[in-house]
Amino acid sequence: MGKSQMRLNRMKKIVETALAPQEMAIEDESHRHAHHSAVKHAEIGGGETHYRMVIVSQKFMGMNRVQRSRLVHELLREEFTTGLHALALTLKTPEEYESLPKIRP
Repeated sequence: MGKSQMRLNRMKKIVETALAPQEMAIEDESHRHAHHSAVKHAEIGGGETHYRMVIVSQKFMGMNRVQRSRLVHELLREEFTTGLHALALTLKTPEEYESLPKIRP
């Protein structure tokens, strides 16, 4: 298993344990940022520096966007010390997620 898969699996486990998400998606977007100096010099994390996460959890109930983001960043603090550079987040309660417009083929 490559380092990128290890980071993704660690992040997934941390979020699943803390937030018990009903839905979760994690996408490695590092390849889109390969020209950035932070990526070129990220050896500790194996160059896997940019991720996008969608998390749907009841635990976000009563929290605003900033509180949700702070919670997830705090959960993943160690990843930021080992090479994670950027994390794009979409954080919703199940009710908010269900009310989003659905994309139809």
